[in-house]
Amino acid sequence: MQLNPSQSAAVEHDLGPMLVLAGAGSGKTRVVTERIARLLQRGVSARSILAMTFTNKASAEMHERVGKLVGSKLARELTVCTFHRFGLDVLGAETKALGLRGSAFAIFDQSDCTGVIREILRELRSGRSYDVGAILARISNAKNAFQTSEAWEEAQRSGKGIDEYDEVAMLVYPRYQAALRSFQAFDFDDLICEVVNLWKRRPDVLERWRTRYRYVIVDEYQDTNHAQLELLRLLGTHRNVVVVGDDDQSIYAWRGADVRNILDFEEHFGGAKVVKLEHNYRSRAPVLDVANAVLARAGGRRHRKTLIATRMGGDKVQHVICADPDVEASFVATEAMRLLEREGARPRDIAVLYRSNLLSGPIEAALKERQIPIRMIGGTQFFERKEVKDLIAYLKVALNPEDEMSLRRILNYPARAIGDAAVAKLAAHATARDLILWTAVSRPHAVHELSSAAMEGCRQLVRIVEATRQRFERGEPSAQIARALLVDAGFKEDIVAGSTSNSAAARRWGNLEGLLNVFTRRDEQGKGDREQFANFLRLLALRQESEEEEATDRVTLSSMHGSKGLEFPYVFVIGLEEGIMPHQRALSERATDAAPSGGEGEVVGHSIDEERRLFYVAVTRAKDRLYLCRAKARGSRGKLVPRTPSRFLLDVPEELLAEREEEGPQAPEIDKTKAGAASVLAALSFNPFSANQPVIPRRRP
Repeated sequence: MQLNPSQSAAVEHDLGPMLVLAGAGSGKTRVVTERIARLLQRGVSARSILAMTFTNKASAEMHERVGKLVGSKLARELTVCTFHRFGLDVLGAETKALGLRGSAFAIFDQSDCTGVIREILRELRSGRSYDVGAILARISNAKNAFQTSEAWEEAQRSGKGIDEYDEVAMLVYPRYQAALRSFQAFDFDDLICEVVNLWKRRPDVLERWRTRYRYVIVDEYQDTNHAQLELLRLLGTHRNVVVVGDDDQSIYAWRGADVRNILDFEEHFGGAKVVKLEHNYRSRAPVLDVANAVLARAGGRRHRKTLIATRMGGDKVQHVICADPDVEASFVATEAMRLLEREGARPRDIAVLYRSNLLSGPIEAALKERQIPIRMIGGTQFFERKEVKDLIAYLKVALNPEDEMSLRRILNYPARAIGDAAVAKLAAHATARDLILWTAVSRPHAVHELSSAAMEGCRQLVRIVEATRQRFERGEPSAQIARALLVDAGFKEDIVAGSTSNSAAARRWGNLEGLLNVFTRRDEQGKGDREQFANFLRLLALRQESEEEEATDRVTLSSMHGSKGLEFPYVFVIGLEEGIMPHQRALSERATDAAPSGGEGEVVGHSIDEERRLFYVAVTRAKDRLYLCRAKARGSRGKLVPRTPSRFLLDVPEELLAEREEEGPQAPEIDKTKAGAASVLAALSFNPFSANQPVIPRRRP
């Protein structure tokens, strides 16, 4: 397919900054990859090009598509990665400039960070329970505004007023930073903020990276925060900065994204060329008519653009009014069954989107009742599951005994009599003698008043870790090392003993088998040496997508946020009622809410405008047919309460919608219900660890 004039203008742009405003379904990924290919064809060195986006999946797709255009050998010289991966690479290359001990450091993921904060709260003995996420959000916002704990506290106290969460965050922030330093660790925010701080402190280091990357391309620019903008401004003084994004799809203010970055790009990079991609190649005209109508009522600043349909025809968008959530779920499942049986759809062609994950239960039940396979986007990510993190922590300690956070995770897993009191004694012994914690664990007899049971537990752990370390030194394949470790540490026995059922045990063990398969694939690709493997384990902290979320032939259930970047022939958007969409938190602020700072102190938080953009994102996931569903009444505190239609639904002119009412649920066919019961009974009678039996397919907990 030929590039349209706007796409060609973006691809052929030569030097200087450029903003590409890419409407939903306008072919932005193609424009980015074609532009990179064109730069290479003009003789630009692949090593001088840096392309950044926000997910591993997006960067892998971009890299693959460029490889098809220019050849895999040349594509391998490109740097195509996420912002956080780039930050990790910079920090890894600049450990000396950062003043770190040696070259090893840890990356704390979300659960590691919340664990540190919980420990700090216990030490503060506040006497009450706090939302740890709300405290961490405040610290994150301060970091991304480049405010130290002292500067942030001063800014908060001189502002309009502070609440109890601000007060406790002021106590936690300096202790949290001290904990990171003691663990020689960085959190996700540090992967950007510490790079910017280093570059500002060391112009010579900055110049080295500026010289390396002469052309910078950023995808999904509307999702950048203040710190990412600062990184780009420092790196991009050569002005060959091209950003691609859509302010109408800016939906992540709650995690720090600042829509002003894309709105003010021409101020940040003077003389920037602006190209609008408005031709939509995804959705039928009736879907785009609804999307355009929703955006036409948007308030506030935005880059004006209108999606132009290239796929004409198609059914009117359906407005489905249901009596209650059960009727809504029944309608979705019955209509999905009709699409599958009578219109030739495949399960993967269908998606159900909702504003809150709380709405997914009835839909999930109704689809399962009809034996329709589903996948759920969201929930616990694969690399965040406990057993997976436990195995990774063991491997990290074997490779780097200074990784104290990983060591603390495995000290008493499986249980070996090293309780909280024993850990406190080990830590105090190490701190008093300026030792790393591993040294204290390795010499438990020297720790004052440590029980004999805890001493033996330490010796058991040391034997397991030392055996694993020796296997690495012998150069054994990583999958073989990990499998031996599972046996040495007794993972299987602990999982069986600690699971509520055979199926739960099978699921947990299946997760570990999944991780071993990942290691096996790396070994087969020749990526199994010790240094590469250690770096890979560190990169796992940056993983944000579950491997189970790869497209399979299943109906997709997803939050609206989780659906961004996806597309489906048939889309159901449910729960379109005030208080759900827009969400209640956009209508009334809560004490735990932490609005991000925009860098100059201006607050950017939840807003009706962002909720409108989120609705627009959900609508534009549909390629052929769109169903907009709402309930007349929905449960609240144990009883059905009348619901008001979403204001966004009311913004759509009546002539663009085909309205229908659903009053009662439709029962699935009885033979399919019996078949479902039979499959459940078969699963319950399954022994997950017997020989010659496959593992039960994994499902999300």
